[in-house]
Amino acid sequence: MVEAQELDGDKLLAQMCEWARALGFSQIGVAGVDLSAAEAGLSAWLAAGFHGSMGYMALHGLKRARPAELVPGTVRVITARMDYLPRTATEGWQDIEWRRLAAPEQATVSVYARGRDYHKVLRSRLQTLADRIAQTVGPYGHRVFTDSAPVLEAEVAARSGIGWRGKHTLALHRDAGSMFFLGEIFVDLALPVTDAVSAHCGQCRACIDVCPTQAIVAPYRLDARRCISYLTIEHAGAIPIELRPLIGNRIYGCDDCQLVCPWNKYAQRSVLPDFDAREPLTNATLLDLWAWSEEDFLHHSQGSAIRRIGYERWQRNLAVSLGNALRVTPSEEVEQALRQRLGSASPLVAEHIAWALAQSHGRGGPRPAVEDPTS
Repeated sequence: MVEAQELDGDKLLAQMCEWARALGFSQIGVAGVDLSAAEAGLSAWLAAGFHGSMGYMALHGLKRARPAELVPGTVRVITARMDYLPRTATEGWQDIEWRRLAAPEQATVSVYARGRDYHKVLRSRLQTLADRIAQTVGPYGHRVFTDSAPVLEAEVAARSGIGWRGKHTLALHRDAGSMFFLGEIFVDLALPVTDAVSAHCGQCRACIDVCPTQAIVAPYRLDARRCISYLTIEHAGAIPIELRPLIGNRIYGCDDCQLVCPWNKYAQRSVLPDFDAREPLTNATLLDLWAWSEEDFLHHSQGSAIRRIGYERWQRNLAVSLGNALRVTPSEEVEQALRQRLGSASPLVAEHIAWALAQSHGRGGPRPAVEDPTS
């Protein structure tokens, strides 16, 4: 460990900010390791079962709020923000997304997942930053994390001044909204802590009201079991029948709470090409993607976060959205495409296909209308 008296913390922090920007990061902050004030909320969230089938959340328990237990010797957490809105995003990018959601035949993938897997991008660049620090201060204890360990990322980010925690539980920045990734470097360097910022959500509850499944059960409290991002990505089993109509054409993740957030009019474009949308996911229809074989899926998802859900869940998600499209506009083409997969589908996918086919006969309930809530 580098002794505090040997470390010019202010100078090093200024240098880190310069190095980070050269690596594509937008902001650097430093937080302490005392997150004890967050433990009660974390315990209550776990006790309510809001983590669903994400057993690893409960497995690590309060270690998420105790960085020095996760990595012994840690005295500071360097936090980093990396904007991910594609470089080609136009001024009215939210309007484009709302129109996509309102078109039942279109496939909607969360904006963050249309480019390269952020885990790969952030991890390598954070490690480069950590190595650059070592070149300056000498050997020091550190670990790099990018959504890959039991870390209360939004809490640490808020304490380091990266932003405040919005009512949708995501970190928010006045000049960047919420369209950014977070990464951390746990260090044993006694760096100066950067100041937290005040919250600016006020009385706004747009994110709570717009959530298709009402997963934001109260300000700053998310029931992941109802969240479309959880259902289409984290959840491995059957999607609850009562929630399927609410998923619409969202086949990987959900951005509604971010699209409606007033602060995202300030969302920053990425300076990196990594997060530019890949062509197969830009304007694909549900039928386009349903036609993919497993080999096609593996090819098109190479280097993408989407690959982590595997082909079975990909088909499951598409079957639900195709069923929702059938409810709006019965289609022989869609029904035939679904039936053609029944014989070779896994039991999980076959059950969702059967549900989808039933929607054209009006047995699935009405599909919620999707419109731009800001208009």
